[in-house]
Amino acid sequence: MTFPDFSAAGATTSAEGPSHARTLKGLGSGASRTVGLALVAVLSLAITGGAAAVTQLTGNIETAEMTVLGPDRPKVVLPKDPNAGTPLNIVIMGSDSRGGDNADLAGGGEMGARSDTTVVMHISGDRSRVEMISIPRDSTVDLPSCTTKDGTTTPELYGTKFNAAFSQGVQYGGDVASGALCTVKAVEELTGVFMNGFVVVDFAGFSSMIDAVGGIDVCVEEAIYSAKANHLELEAGTHTLRGVKALDYARARTGAGLGDGTDLGRIGRQQEVMASLARKVLSQEVLTNPAKTLRFLDAVTGSLTMNKELTSIDGLAGLAYSMRNVRPDTITFMTVPNEFDPVQTANVLWTDEAVQLWDDIKHDRPVGSDPDAPSPDASASAPTDGASTEAGADARTETGTGTDSGTSGATEPTPESTEIKQAGEEAFTGADTTKVCG
Repeated sequence: MTFPDFSAAGATTSAEGPSHARTLKGLGSGASRTVGLALVAVLSLAITGGAAAVTQLTGNIETAEMTVLGPDRPKVVLPKDPNAGTPLNIVIMGSDSRGGDNADLAGGGEMGARSDTTVVMHISGDRSRVEMISIPRDSTVDLPSCTTKDGTTTPELYGTKFNAAFSQGVQYGGDVASGALCTVKAVEELTGVFMNGFVVVDFAGFSSMIDAVGGIDVCVEEAIYSAKANHLELEAGTHTLRGVKALDYARARTGAGLGDGTDLGRIGRQQEVMASLARKVLSQEVLTNPAKTLRFLDAVTGSLTMNKELTSIDGLAGLAYSMRNVRPDTITFMTVPNEFDPVQTANVLWTDEAVQLWDDIKHDRPVGSDPDAPSPDASASAPTDGASTEAGADARTETGTGTDSGTSGATEPTPESTEIKQAGEEAFTGADTTKVCG
């Protein structure tokens, strides 16, 4: 599986350009297709849910070694990650385009499409961890010119909001894919980190994903009311939110109980929603329910726009299989370090800590680690294709830390951290506590 060079002006007009995920439904069949679609779920907010679902569901089957029938039998070849040992960076965007099923959920306002949510997902080379880095839409930045899907060139912009990259791409290119391409180009220019692909999730798709798994649990510390978020009203306490209401909660920015009304506060809630969805998909409630798993995968694959190379069935299956041991506590959510812009007070500026963050991502180091420390031996920790180890089995039973997600005879889940992390302001994992509800 190869990826296009988004920074090259001509790359975006090639035959291997963006495609809609619905094209996957006509490709392949059987287990390889299912695992391939599972990685699409991995790439869409739930991170590793689909891949883990396939792995754990098949783990429930009683098995016997066929080698007892003879030593010369042909071996079964399991999926291989074509990029094994190489870190991957994928830009995930949420789109409020007014097209199709998204129109009713997007609400009123200007036509076109915008992206108020942009996350860079870094998958480590040894496939042992995932970092999800939220980029504030109101970051004051200079945006480069980019080439849209149809070959149109956009102008450079100076001192503008980061999410203008997506809007300008849509304006000049006429489609969501062009908005994504321009966002990817902007991310590369601003961070110095090469991006391997992109995924755009629309509102209708996000809502369907939440419904497919039976809703997600969120903690509301004080009562919320937001007129602009479809009159969202929640009392203090723990709530199980389904599709549209979960979407309203993730989009809400202004109103009672929502803090200072800035995009930074909304980012924190979005990160909590993503972490909750990851825990839910990795939980026994979903993993042992084939109907829920398939509904989730169908919702995911019917709502994405992505670069065509990323839809390769062989590549998806291999990457999904290599990530089978990723757990909630190995998925880290964080926000680009920032401070308020003294000139444009509604915006933020990236701080010097952001430079270190992107350097860590570029060199595949755990964020915040000592850059002078010797690099770990990736081959020692990466899963071996085709190998079935006790360590891997144990790791899979610990997903959804603190939840009932193990299988019969499995080790006890790792206890949750008692330290409360502030989502949106500091890094936290899917196993950390970000709020306390009585």
